[in-house]
Amino acid sequence: MSLNISRQIRYLLSLTLLITGFGLSFAASAGDYILNPGDHLHISVWGEENLQQDVLILPDGTLAFPLIGTLEAAGRSISALRKEIARKLQPYVPEATVSVTVSETSGNLVYIIGKVNEPGTYVLVRPTDVMQALSLAGGLARFAKEDEILILRREGQIQRSIPFDYSKVITGQDLTTNILLMSGDTVVVP
Repeated sequence: MSLNISRQIRYLLSLTLLITGFGLSFAASAGDYILNPGDHLHISVWGEENLQQDVLILPDGTLAFPLIGTLEAAGRSISALRKEIARKLQPYVPEATVSVTVSETSGNLVYIIGKVNEPGTYVLVRPTDVMQALSLAGGLARFAKEDEILILRREGQIQRSIPFDYSKVITGQDLTTNILLMSGDTVVVP
């Protein structure tokens, strides 16, 4: 009977994780949210009260957790981090059931600067393309150069610029440049 209860508890725990994580899980391809510095996480190990913590991913991309110390978290998916924590806890808690949930995505930021009505830093809570981000910034200001907008994206140590032609996208002529933004992107509107 206790085995059946254990299965039910694991099922309910999995269902809860699926439901609570659903709204925050997104990435361009994998469907699993990619963690960023500044994100707040709740990490817990089932049945281990001392291994339940709210943690912040530090600016260097790391977090600290009891028994295992410092882990690299930024740039990883939630499921990859969960598996890594379970693996590192193995010597202390065999067959640990680890839960990682994002409680706040404050590290998932884009920057919109230049000739928009409300330039600033915006937290993305769902997949957002360039047009949607410009809408968040109140739209283009008067005299904005619609055909010279750039998205600056850092990939490791290299920064690249991605052109965006507002006038072609708004008329439906070239929707390929209306890309999904990634954390850390800067939209420049001259």
